[in-house]
Amino acid sequence: MKRIVIVGAGGRLGAALAREYAGEFDVVGFNHAQLDLGAPDQMRAKLGELEFDALINTAAQTNVDRCETHQEEAFTINGAAPGVLAEICGRKKARFIHVSTDYVFDGEKREPYTEEDEARPISVYGESKREGERRALEANEHSLIVRVSWVFGPDRPSFIDWALNQAREREEVSAIADKWATPTYTLDLAGMLKTFLPGGRSNAEGNGLGAGRLHGACGILHLVNSGECSWQEYAQSALDCCRAEGVPMKARIIGASSLAEMKSFIAKRPGYSVLSSAKYERLTGRTPRPWREVVADFVRDYARERLL
Repeated sequence: MKRIVIVGAGGRLGAALAREYAGEFDVVGFNHAQLDLGAPDQMRAKLGELEFDALINTAAQTNVDRCETHQEEAFTINGAAPGVLAEICGRKKARFIHVSTDYVFDGEKREPYTEEDEARPISVYGESKREGERRALEANEHSLIVRVSWVFGPDRPSFIDWALNQAREREEVSAIADKWATPTYTLDLAGMLKTFLPGGRSNAEGNGLGAGRLHGACGILHLVNSGECSWQEYAQSALDCCRAEGVPMKARIIGASSLAEMKSFIAKRPGYSVLSSAKYERLTGRTPRPWREVVADFVRDYARERLL
């Protein structure tokens, strides 16, 4: 059984990976209290004495506005730490997978971003995450950088949980209608990511594709569910699913607001940051599930019980 280290195991994605992989891998998880990404010597000491076959870094400072006011922290955790982790994995000849973000793009494009598109971040968060990508690949050319967007799932609340809680308590709820990306379900992401782990049962094997080639894939890869939507459409879809599941909700319609109206935002957000999954589809022969389908699964399997 291959040993997989998950850094950020207390977070939304890290917790999902730790749970989903537990039966197939020997999983070792580190949360923030157990591994400080701001302390390179601690990282080298703790991870250096541990034997493992792959390390997935899901940890980051993801508070976009905090990054604007705490730039040193952002560049330490999001920028420098991935390079250190990649270096450690390189010495051990272990697989290194680093989770990055759609916020490395400026949002000026109006069709899905591919891995070949130039990253032009417009916030400190985006800049720091792009720096983490660069340092990881510089320290270890075999690193795999996985970009995701609007990650949601059962382990920690996200935007969709906020929207549904609001709709349960209030008749009038609004969400931003002029910002587009793709919701990405942690449970689907765990399945897609497993394809690229040593010893993982490859989703591509049934299509006659070599698992070894996928386990060694490196560079940048977008892993998201398929399709695109605004925050308003995303919230409306979840609300409709709740009503279909018999969950009493005060709101029936999610109203439209705009990015310009969000005076509390400190950092700039890209208006359009949809990620193309075409490269993943070429590599594996599989198409990620549509975002509406996974939102419905989440509502049925997790949100419904919490809201009733």
